[in-house]
Amino acid sequence: MDRYAGALEEVADGTRQQERHYQLLSALQSLVKELPSSFQQRLSYTTLSDLALALLDGTVFEIVQGLLEIQHLTEKSLYNQRLRLQNEHRVLRQALRQKHQEAQQACRPHNLPVLQAAQQRELEAVEHRIREEQRAMDRKIVLELDRKVADQQSTLEKAGVAGFYVTTNPQELMLQMNLLELIRKLQQRGCQAGKASLGLGGRWQPPAAQCDQEGSPVPP
Repeated sequence: MDRYAGALEEVADGTRQQERHYQLLSALQSLVKELPSSFQQRLSYTTLSDLALALLDGTVFEIVQGLLEIQHLTEKSLYNQRLRLQNEHRVLRQALRQKHQEAQQACRPHNLPVLQAAQQRELEAVEHRIREEQRAMDRKIVLELDRKVADQQSTLEKAGVAGFYVTTNPQELMLQMNLLELIRKLQQRGCQAGKASLGLGGRWQPPAAQCDQEGSPVPP
């Protein structure tokens, strides 16, 4: 009897999984219609079906949330580093101007042209240094963000999320962004599996609708 009951429970679980997959797939198919037609053509039924399967247990929502929290922390850190560099450059310019003014005030008139020429060379050298440091900082930011994107792609690929793999192809990156947008909108509609709460591209937001224990939307 226990064996029979267990078999029935497995069948019931399988049926619920199929229904849940159908709900997610239907929601994704509806959301895809809001994307540009060029991307609609690339998001085939198979791709959307695979994406729905990956979202069934809610794990992917949690993974994406963790990745985005790391991304936001990285972006904040890089922004603060660049801000500190800009402040250092501002202080450097102010100190140099003050130094030059004091030197000119103490300089004898007949030596002023020579002093001003030397100060101009010093100013140009400092400005060159500032530009190089800014370029180096910008390169560092771009490389760090590129690494984060690659990490996200790799993690989502390993998690079995359709359409994700490590690439720098602009068209593929845009497709992946649209896939993430679908996940975000799916969450906003309260259709994600379980109670996982996901928000993409901004602060985390609660689901737009409450969900029952199966993860299906419950009318307000």
